[in-house]
Amino acid sequence: MSTIAKQNQNEGIRALPILISFLIAGFIGLFSETALNMALGGLMKEFGVLSSTVQWLTTGYLLTLGILIPISALLIQTFSTRQLFVTSLLFSILGTIVAALAPVFGILLLGRVIQAIGTGILIPLMFNTILLIFPIHKRGTIMGLMGLVMMVAPAIGPALSGLIIEKLSWNWIFWVTLPFLALALFVGIKYVQNVSTLTKPKFDSLSIGLSTIGFGGVVYGFSIAGEKGWGSTLVIATIVIGIVALALFSVRQLKMETPMLDLRAFKYPMFTLGVFSVFVTFMVILSSMILLPLYLQTGLGLAALTAGLVLLPGGVVNGIMSPITGRLFDKYGPKGLVTPGFIIMVIMLWNLSNVTTATSLLTIILLHSFLMIGVSLVMMPAQTNGLNQLPRELYPDGTALLNTLQQVSGAIGTAVAITIMSVSQAIHLEGVKDPSTPLAISESLTAGVQTSFIFGLTLAIVGLISSIFMKSSRSV
Repeated sequence: MSTIAKQNQNEGIRALPILISFLIAGFIGLFSETALNMALGGLMKEFGVLSSTVQWLTTGYLLTLGILIPISALLIQTFSTRQLFVTSLLFSILGTIVAALAPVFGILLLGRVIQAIGTGILIPLMFNTILLIFPIHKRGTIMGLMGLVMMVAPAIGPALSGLIIEKLSWNWIFWVTLPFLALALFVGIKYVQNVSTLTKPKFDSLSIGLSTIGFGGVVYGFSIAGEKGWGSTLVIATIVIGIVALALFSVRQLKMETPMLDLRAFKYPMFTLGVFSVFVTFMVILSSMILLPLYLQTGLGLAALTAGLVLLPGGVVNGIMSPITGRLFDKYGPKGLVTPGFIIMVIMLWNLSNVTTATSLLTIILLHSFLMIGVSLVMMPAQTNGLNQLPRELYPDGTALLNTLQQVSGAIGTAVAITIMSVSQAIHLEGVKDPSTPLAISESLTAGVQTSFIFGLTLAIVGLISSIFMKSSRSV
């Protein structure tokens, strides 16, 4: 499409109200992703379920996203921006109400899945819309604002939910988000315009089936590995089936004239490198978000509210840094941000792998805050630089691939971290005379957390090496 055509297409589009609508909705959607982490212990008692069951409130959410987001490129090219935005909000609102009123665990899980459907539609739509309505020289700043939403929302989830649990009940974690979802829906109905070009591609049921089995199988397999063990037939079978389905899906997409998900986006090296950087970083983020609350509550014996408040400064710092890194990206490109970001992550993860039951809260706050600074220097610059290299017609596919692999990486990172922690904890307890004492439990869990952070450290080192090859998309 010519520059003049693009300008004509964007005339009359009110970019700021559209951005605000998406940011409000996106904040609540991503807040919901980690908001229940602090309530899992209480929910196990209330509903009489095991830890392996209650974790599905988080992993089920990720699984739904992993299945739905790959289809988003097809949806974006079939339905208007307004239709998808309103639909995503209606699913989010319905899921929130169902979860808040849930009398049994199964209904609560159903509410979470419905919520995830709303988020799964919204997040790729938000990325695609931003790419269409803002010029390339402003995208760093806008993506920085999106980074504020996407990183702060899950970061403050544990702190806010800890406060809610302390003062009210877990149901209010859902009730407090409802007015914001209603506000986003109202603003969206009034201001969101149709900005995408509808090509109405043919629905290919085989591609959708292979995508669902592929991404769903991989996420499911890694999600149950902590409970069933890596030697489990079910774990191995679901992961293998998922990988085979993804291979068949990829071959089919490359042979189709109009693919459901255009994998040719990976022909662009900075996009591929950006996806890899985000994949690695999101594994670190999600694994840290589950390890630190466990360490603070079981290892150090903190209450849910206190543990949430310890993690809050990191979320705030990340929120402050995201717009700053966005502006720096617009001015200097990704090179001077991504590599230093990974260096900071490596240093902080090394220190986190050495925490003990005697480590001070101030130390944890500082390590977590600097880890979040490193994350903010990597996530949005790598993401934006990668998407900038894509031609306009590949935006829906690029955002779908980026967000799908992000969710898959989150599920894998969480599962591997928990598995490493559990194995290390069990090994530590083998040498203890009475493994049931509170001291033995806290020390063994801390030992497990130390080992799991070494896994995160390894990921960050790999990311650091890959960042050396990153260039600005404008100079490629």
